[in-house]
Amino acid sequence: MNRRLGNYALLLALLAAVLASFAYLGIDLGALLGGDSLSQMGRYASGFFQPDFSPKHLHAILQGALETLAMSAIGTLLAAVLGLALALPAAGRLGWLALTGARLLLNALRAIPELVWAALVVLAAGLGPNAGTLALALHTSGVLGRLFAEALENAPKEPAEAIRLGGGGHLAAFCYGTLPCVWPQLIAYALYRWENNIRMASVLGFVGAGGLGQMLYVSLSLFQEARAATVILAMLLLVLAVDALSGWTRQRWVSA
Repeated sequence: MNRRLGNYALLLALLAAVLASFAYLGIDLGALLGGDSLSQMGRYASGFFQPDFSPKHLHAILQGALETLAMSAIGTLLAAVLGLALALPAAGRLGWLALTGARLLLNALRAIPELVWAALVVLAAGLGPNAGTLALALHTSGVLGRLFAEALENAPKEPAEAIRLGGGGHLAAFCYGTLPCVWPQLIAYALYRWENNIRMASVLGFVGAGGLGQMLYVSLSLFQEARAATVILAMLLLVLAVDALSGWTRQRWVSA
């Protein structure tokens, strides 16, 4: 009985919180759905059902897609290298002080979203794909570094210890004892983040970081629904292609 009353009280509290949120934000669903709002939204949405497939626009989209793909690939590659470099101290292999500093840095890198990083980098590096690539690399370094550190912490220690007992150094023990045990997992993490970065690279253009996102932002700003629809279709096809390529690569490399 007490548990049931507690559940009812929790539901009432959640309902009160939702209603208070509507009142605090001043959201008026009647104005959104009443009057000619629906007809206006319908007229605006109808413009997206006639994509612009002109050769000039398709050529620009191809360039934007290649730029977005390059941003995500280079950003993920840089993040994997930096993440692995930070994962070694974050896994406790270089002492307590290095562990604390590396984990604090990884937390700071991944705590700031990609869009915020892009806005900051754009101010320093200017508009264009360089800002998007650096933004992806900085945030993804924090994510991959933490994932890599956990993989290293859970790796079996016996192969590396055997190499050290045989006279090998710490670098040889890591390269030939620890890394082969976690290498498939590291590749899987990097490929998964690449899938995420290809989506995020399409969004970073809204802050001037280049690629398809910037083309979509310009088209929407000028109310060019037909061109925006073509860009959205290109984003969808690019994400599907990268997902398929990443899945095939994981099955071929990681499962082998």
